[in-house]
Amino acid sequence: MAYDFAPLFRSAIGFDRLAQLVDTAAQNPVSPSYPPYNIEKLSDARYVLTMAVAGFGPDDIELTVQDNTLIVAGRVAENTQDREMLHRGIATRAFERRFVLADHVVVEKADMTNGLLRIAVRQIVPEALKPRRIPISSGQVMGMEAAQPAPDSVAAPAMAAQPVACGCAA
Repeated sequence: MAYDFAPLFRSAIGFDRLAQLVDTAAQNPVSPSYPPYNIEKLSDARYVLTMAVAGFGPDDIELTVQDNTLIVAGRVAENTQDREMLHRGIATRAFERRFVLADHVVVEKADMTNGLLRIAVRQIVPEALKPRRIPISSGQVMGMEAAQPAPDSVAAPAMAAQPVACGCAA
Protein backbone atom coordinates (compact mmCIF):
# COMPACT_ATOMS: atom_id res chain seq x y z
CA MET A 1 0.00 0.00 0.00
CA ALA A 2 1.45 3.39 -0.97
CA TYR A 3 0.66 6.69 0.68
CA ASP A 4 0.91 10.11 -0.93
CA PHE A 5 2.67 12.48 1.44
CA ALA A 6 2.89 15.37 -1.05
CA PRO A 7 0.22 17.49 0.74
CA LEU A 8 2.09 17.10 4.03
CA PHE A 9 5.44 18.07 2.54
CA ARG A 10 4.00 21.25 0.99
CA SER A 11 3.57 22.81 4.42
CA ALA A 12 6.01 20.87 6.64
CA ILE A 13 9.76 20.99 6.79
CA GLY A 14 12.01 18.26 8.11
CA PHE A 15 9.51 15.40 8.27
CA ASP A 16 11.32 13.27 5.71
CA ARG A 17 11.60 10.35 8.14
CA LEU A 18 7.83 10.29 8.65
CA ALA A 19 7.26 8.79 5.21
CA GLN A 20 10.02 6.26 5.84
CA LEU A 21 8.47 5.24 9.19
CA VAL A 22 5.01 4.78 7.69
CA ASP A 23 6.40 2.77 4.77
CA THR A 24 8.34 0.52 7.17
CA ALA A 25 5.24 -0.02 9.31
CA ALA A 26 3.12 -0.80 6.25
CA GLN A 27 5.65 -3.33 4.91
CA ASN A 28 5.79 -5.23 8.20
CA PRO A 29 2.17 -5.43 9.38
CA VAL A 30 2.74 -8.51 11.57
CA SER A 31 5.03 -7.82 14.47
CA PRO A 32 6.37 -10.60 16.65
CA SER A 33 4.76 -11.00 20.06
CA TYR A 34 7.77 -12.59 21.79
CA PRO A 35 9.10 -11.49 24.14
CA PRO A 36 6.39 -9.28 25.64
CA TYR A 37 7.38 -5.74 26.57
CA ASN A 38 6.17 -2.47 28.11
CA ILE A 39 7.16 1.08 27.22
CA GLU A 40 6.77 3.48 30.13
CA LYS A 41 7.03 7.27 29.94
CA LEU A 42 8.69 8.63 33.08
CA SER A 43 8.85 12.30 32.03
CA ASP A 44 8.83 14.40 28.86
CA ALA A 45 12.31 13.16 27.97
CA ARG A 46 12.72 9.82 29.80
CA TYR A 47 11.36 6.38 28.93
CA VAL A 48 11.89 2.81 30.11
CA LEU A 49 11.51 -0.23 27.90
CA THR A 50 10.88 -3.39 29.96
CA MET A 51 11.05 -6.82 28.32
CA ALA A 52 10.14 -10.15 29.92
CA VAL A 53 13.12 -12.38 29.09
CA ALA A 54 12.79 -15.33 31.47
CA GLY A 55 15.45 -17.96 30.82
CA PHE A 56 17.92 -15.45 29.35
CA GLY A 57 20.99 -14.14 31.13
CA PRO A 58 22.79 -10.85 30.54
CA ASP A 59 25.32 -12.65 28.32
CA ASP A 60 22.52 -14.08 26.15
CA ILE A 61 21.12 -10.67 25.16
CA GLU A 62 22.70 -8.14 22.82
CA LEU A 63 21.62 -4.50 22.58
CA THR A 64 22.59 -2.50 19.50
CA VAL A 65 21.66 0.99 18.32
CA GLN A 66 22.01 1.50 14.57
CA ASP A 67 20.43 4.15 12.32
CA ASN A 68 17.95 5.35 14.98
CA THR A 69 16.89 1.75 15.67
CA LEU A 70 17.32 -0.11 18.94
CA ILE A 71 17.83 -3.80 18.25
CA VAL A 72 17.34 -6.24 21.14
CA ALA A 73 18.45 -9.77 20.24
CA GLY A 74 18.48 -12.83 22.46
CA ARG A 75 20.02 -16.24 21.87
CA VAL A 76 20.41 -19.07 24.39
CA ALA A 77 22.75 -21.96 23.74
CA GLU A 78 20.79 -25.20 23.81
CA ASN A 79 21.85 -27.34 26.74
CA THR A 80 19.87 -30.55 26.20
CA GLN A 81 22.38 -33.10 27.35
CA ASP A 82 21.16 -35.35 30.16
CA ARG A 83 17.77 -33.59 30.24
CA GLU A 84 14.42 -35.00 29.38
CA MET A 85 11.74 -32.32 29.17
CA LEU A 86 8.20 -33.51 29.81
CA HIS A 87 6.75 -30.06 29.26
CA ARG A 88 8.44 -26.89 27.99
CA GLY A 89 6.42 -23.82 28.94
CA ILE A 90 9.26 -21.35 29.32
CA ALA A 91 10.25 -20.16 25.89
CA THR A 92 13.96 -19.66 25.35
CA ARG A 93 13.84 -19.37 21.59
CA ALA A 94 15.97 -16.80 19.84
CA PHE A 95 14.37 -13.43 19.23
CA GLU A 96 15.07 -10.04 17.74
CA ARG A 97 12.93 -6.97 18.47
CA ARG A 98 13.45 -3.61 16.78
CA PHE A 99 12.33 -0.26 18.16
CA VAL A 100 12.56 2.92 16.08
CA LEU A 101 14.08 5.78 18.07
CA ALA A 102 13.20 9.41 17.44
CA ASP A 103 15.94 11.89 16.61
CA HIS A 104 18.20 12.79 19.53
CA VAL A 105 17.14 9.75 21.60
CA VAL A 106 19.93 7.87 23.35
CA VAL A 107 19.99 4.58 25.23
CA GLU A 108 21.47 5.39 28.63
CA LYS A 109 21.74 2.01 30.35
CA ALA A 110 20.25 -1.45 30.67
CA ASP A 111 19.89 -3.87 33.57
CA MET A 112 18.28 -7.23 34.19
CA THR A 113 16.50 -8.23 37.39
CA ASN A 114 14.15 -11.16 38.02
CA GLY A 115 13.85 -11.99 34.32
CA LEU A 116 12.98 -8.41 33.31
CA LEU A 117 15.31 -6.47 31.04
CA ARG A 118 14.97 -2.72 31.66
CA ILE A 119 16.41 -0.29 29.10
CA ALA A 120 16.54 3.40 30.05
CA VAL A 121 16.10 5.77 27.12
CA ARG A 122 16.36 9.56 27.14
CA GLN A 123 15.71 12.26 24.58
CA ILE A 124 18.45 14.91 24.55
CA VAL A 125 17.56 18.14 22.78
CA PRO A 126 20.73 19.82 21.46
CA GLU A 127 21.32 23.45 22.39
CA ALA A 128 20.92 24.45 18.73
CA LEU A 129 17.35 23.10 18.74
CA LYS A 130 16.24 24.66 22.02
CA PRO A 131 14.17 27.85 21.79
CA ARG A 132 16.24 31.00 22.07
CA ARG A 133 15.20 34.61 22.39
CA ILE A 134 16.35 37.06 19.72
CA PRO A 135 17.07 40.57 21.05
CA ILE A 136 15.39 43.45 19.25
CA SER A 137 17.36 46.67 18.80
CA SER A 138 15.89 50.06 17.99
CA GLY A 139 17.12 53.18 16.21
CA GLN A 140 19.18 51.44 13.53
CA VAL A 141 18.25 50.90 9.93
CA MET A 142 19.08 47.36 8.89
CA GLY A 143 21.71 47.07 6.18
CA MET A 144 23.21 50.53 6.71
CA GLU A 145 26.39 49.18 8.27
CA ALA A 146 27.35 47.34 5.09
CA ALA A 147 26.76 50.35 2.81
CA GLN A 148 29.50 52.48 4.41
CA PRO A 149 33.16 51.63 3.59
CA ALA A 150 35.37 50.54 6.41
CA PRO A 151 37.60 53.37 7.73
CA ASP A 152 40.87 51.54 6.99
CA SER A 153 40.13 50.74 3.35
CA VAL A 154 41.77 52.89 0.68
CA ALA A 155 40.47 53.21 -2.86
CA ALA A 156 43.01 52.01 -5.46
CA PRO A 157 44.37 54.84 -7.65
CA ALA A 158 43.24 54.80 -11.25
CA MET A 159 45.94 53.51 -13.53
CA ALA A 160 46.75 55.42 -16.70
CA ALA A 161 46.25 53.53 -19.89
CA GLN A 162 49.58 52.65 -21.49
CA PRO A 163 50.17 51.13 -24.90
CA VAL A 164 50.94 47.43 -24.84
CA ALA A 165 53.55 45.99 -27.13
CA CYS A 166 52.32 42.92 -28.87
CA GLY A 167 55.59 41.89 -30.47
CA CYS A 168 54.12 41.72 -33.95
CA ALA A 169 55.62 43.44 -36.98
CA ALA A 170 53.63 46.28 -38.41
